[in-house]
Amino acid sequence: MEDLGHWLFESNIDQEGAYGFIYEITNTFSGRKYIGKKQLFRTVTRAPLKGRKNKRKKLVESDWRVYTGSCTDLNEDIELLGKDRFEFRIISLCGCKWELAYEEAKLQFALGVLLSSKYYNGIINCRVGNKPKHGTIKDKQV
Repeated sequence: MEDLGHWLFESNIDQEGAYGFIYEITNTFSGRKYIGKKQLFRTVTRAPLKGRKNKRKKLVESDWRVYTGSCTDLNEDIELLGKDRFEFRIISLCGCKWELAYEEAKLQFALGVLLSSKYYNGIINCRVGNKPKHGTIKDKQV
């Protein structure tokens, strides 16, 4: 993650093997914030080769370097005020899809993003099951 696009990331955490990140976008004019998650890679499915039945899957980098969030109100403000009026900060890196969803929802609930007009967030959309038995998640104290 050498070229971070417009994202700020002040950490010496090992970035290798990261699946995605939790981020905070701050409107420096009004102070309103948005908490979200973004995957670094996505899977592209292609048609099978001639004579084969299995589809081909390839991992490609997502648009994370230029991504500005999925919130309509936030993106309208970015369009209106300009991207330079916003601070895009990576809060933490996550090693798998489960961890990414869990950490985003945990932070959103902890900050009370739905209860405060200080946040652009209008929904906490999560579907998280039990922690995977095997994977890249490090056990954390709760």
